[in-house]
Amino acid sequence: MTAPLFEIDDLAVRVADTDGPEILQGFSLTVQPGEVHAIMGPNGSGKSTLAATLLGSPEYEVTGGTVRFKGDDITDWGADVRGKAGMFLAFQDPHVIPGVSVINFLRQALSARKGIDLSILELRLSIMEWMERLGIDPSFADRYLNEGFSGGEKKRNEILQMAILEPEVAILDETDTGLDIDALQVVGKGVQEVRADRPDLGVVVITHYQDLLKVLQPDKVHILRDGHIIDSGGMELAQRLEDEGFDAWA
Repeated sequence: MTAPLFEIDDLAVRVADTDGPEILQGFSLTVQPGEVHAIMGPNGSGKSTLAATLLGSPEYEVTGGTVRFKGDDITDWGADVRGKAGMFLAFQDPHVIPGVSVINFLRQALSARKGIDLSILELRLSIMEWMERLGIDPSFADRYLNEGFSGGEKKRNEILQMAILEPEVAILDETDTGLDIDALQVVGKGVQEVRADRPDLGVVVITHYQDLLKVLQPDKVHILRDGHIIDSGGMELAQRLEDEGFDAWA
């Protein structure tokens, strides 16, 4: 039997340095190599807390349970260590970094992830194919990271990062937020392009809507409410959610 790529067991999380209530309570999830899991839930259910916790954000404190990546307990690992190990987070609202071009950012990130110190020319040559596959204009590489980018450009840039950095598990935190249907199609197909090259890539998609899921066709769909999964199934679960709303699980 294949060992899980990514395993969360009975996770409990609250805001760091507070005595506040736990936002995640008994959250469990197992992702096998190559699987796509979708996590859907209403506002306040713990979706963004989950994404931040999985990448080691210091804003949250794990009060119980474990997170394992390729069999290693990474519950106490920092964000940089998780990233170098092969975890990737696509943010709901990617940060703008004035003065740092997309290609320079990728060069530094690739050096940190794999210890590969490519020149700008070498990296430019290596990403040209991916930029074409993702429908990104080559001039995009010299723009400052996310400065003046449209919502769709920000998200395509993150898919480009995912392609170049070759993570083993990718967490997509509401990557469909603010995108129209055409941009959703582009992002969804971009993720599928990366998966075609890396069939063992595990993907966890955190979302409100099923439009992106229609492109990605996840293996499993989970309903998150009050900090834990209350139901799991296939795409039929996402369709039921669209038809009946979250009140069906009240």
